[in-house]
Amino acid sequence: MVVEWSIAKPIIPFIIFYMRKTLLSAFCCLLAALGAKAQTPALERVEPMSWWVGMSNPNLQLVVHGSNIASRNVSLSYPGVKLKAVHKVENPNYLFIDLQIFSSAVPGTFPIKFKKAGEKDLSYSYTLNKRDKSAGRIQGVTSKDVIYLIMPDRFSNGDPSNDSFDHLRERGIHRDSMFSRHGGDLQGIINHLDYLKNLGITAIWLTPEIENDEPQASYHGYAVTDYYKIDPRYGTNDLYKKFVEKCHSMGIKVIKDLVHNHAGTEGYLIRDMPMKSWVHQWPTYTKSNFRDAAVMDPHASPMDRKLMQDGWFDHRMADLNQNNVYVQNYLTQNHIWWVEYAGIDGFRLDTYPYNEPVYMAKWAKDVKAEFPKLSIFGETLVWSAANQAFFTQGNTVNRGFDTQLPGVTDGVLKDAIYEAINGKDGWTDGVGRLYSVVAQDFLYQDATRNTIFMDNHDMSRLLSMVGEDVVKYKSAMAMLLTMRGVPQLYYGDEILMKNYSNPDGLVREDFPGGWAGDKDNKFTAEGRSKKENDAFNYVSKLANYRKGTTALQTGKLMQYVPENGIYVYFRYDAQKTVMMMFNSSEKNQDTTTGRYFERIGDAKKARNVLTDEVISLDKVSIPAKTTLVLELIPGVTH
Repeated sequence: MVVEWSIAKPIIPFIIFYMRKTLLSAFCCLLAALGAKAQTPALERVEPMSWWVGMSNPNLQLVVHGSNIASRNVSLSYPGVKLKAVHKVENPNYLFIDLQIFSSAVPGTFPIKFKKAGEKDLSYSYTLNKRDKSAGRIQGVTSKDVIYLIMPDRFSNGDPSNDSFDHLRERGIHRDSMFSRHGGDLQGIINHLDYLKNLGITAIWLTPEIENDEPQASYHGYAVTDYYKIDPRYGTNDLYKKFVEKCHSMGIKVIKDLVHNHAGTEGYLIRDMPMKSWVHQWPTYTKSNFRDAAVMDPHASPMDRKLMQDGWFDHRMADLNQNNVYVQNYLTQNHIWWVEYAGIDGFRLDTYPYNEPVYMAKWAKDVKAEFPKLSIFGETLVWSAANQAFFTQGNTVNRGFDTQLPGVTDGVLKDAIYEAINGKDGWTDGVGRLYSVVAQDFLYQDATRNTIFMDNHDMSRLLSMVGEDVVKYKSAMAMLLTMRGVPQLYYGDEILMKNYSNPDGLVREDFPGGWAGDKDNKFTAEGRSKKENDAFNYVSKLANYRKGTTALQTGKLMQYVPENGIYVYFRYDAQKTVMMMFNSSEKNQDTTTGRYFERIGDAKKARNVLTDEVISLDKVSIPAKTTLVLELIPGVTH
């Protein structure tokens, strides 16, 4: 049928209007339907996902995350478990549920129900486990130990199948790029535990192994996006637990690295924050001033202190607000969960001075209440012994309250050893500085709880710091493994890995031999050069000697004022006396030992621990820049 155009023309606008109205209505209905679907409550996460009966603290706060979950009523019924409170916060996608778990509660599983009239019930099956009291778990790391620091991504790739995942933001491995993922994992570390045991290692500290799902440069682990999940590129939670158990079976302890101060911006708690006060908010992006002195300075500007503690580390590292009680509960419970789940032996606390002090003291008390033997030390890269002691427990420097922090990373001692080795002798320079720093141990409640080190993943490597002089390298190693405190090596130091920390990726190179197809395998003597084997054997002999010598583990320390560039100190107990003699001079020196009579006693001879040579103590020849480690032979008169 043909319609005359003159008749149809006036009707067309009405037809168009009607069609547009109908289409718009249909579109709006579709949007409404989609919106309704988006607002339908869903249960996405419950954390902690499980807990234990018989904990010291009977209170537990669950974080429940799901679309519009706050519109639901919560109920549960289980003997010995009480639902104390349900907290709704700014974001309707969260509920915070307070439980009390009485001593009468038994292990088991029960449903937590989320109900709303007219809608399908949601339910989460919650498990209360029995605590594992097996021997060998949660032992603590002490001055009896030697720690080996590993960056999991850079040590060894034991399972290529987990190198990359499509659901993660950073994909693939690129070993030619220092800031990309390289593929190292937990299985790679497990595969080389024999190597570490032979080296004399008794504890392993991994940089954070939990998920860092950032789009780039998150291999280091300090931008967490999932607190309860091992990064899939390293393995699984179950594999991590097996890793700890395997280490324990071999006499090796495990330290977990914690980051209280900041979190990766791609984590669900940052992308969909429970409340604005979950992180420190600024009108515009504001970075920390990184000035630790502002925390302890009695004359400090309040704004300087705020910038130090509340400023962000990086655009992709949100600064957590530890004055928020929900943040406090979340972090503390997560850390307790990992200890009980995996049986780890200690915590290293990242960027300790940037945290909220009162919360950190409470955190330490809460953790110690659950695990009295667990060891804790905080990273305090500050510039004086007093600054370090400020953060340690006991209120020894008149801070005004007890931090409850047993020990710190002793960067001041590290700097003093470098000054002794590289500097020129003076009243407070050269070995004089080392003597002075050790003399300031009165500032600490117990300096033997400090972790001592020469380098780590943020610093230039030992070999480079001594100008690639192997004699100086050995002197530093000798002092590290005989000084008071808990010595820590950085992976590859024992095979003379080198480089500088600017940019930091240079000191985070792959351990040669950790990947299939590597040209050299430094895990074996055959794969190492003569020079590398000499270094490995030196460190191994001294570390293993230390493992069997209580005088170097828990013995007392006595040091003598340096003379003519020679610094002498002793470690001793009822079983043995070990004498360290360092010649800081550029030339060989002969020295008599009469002034050390207080510790030498009737000993006339000593055994060089590294060479097994027996020498006379009447006069000792010390090569330039060398540290002798001498075990005294008591009562020898010939």
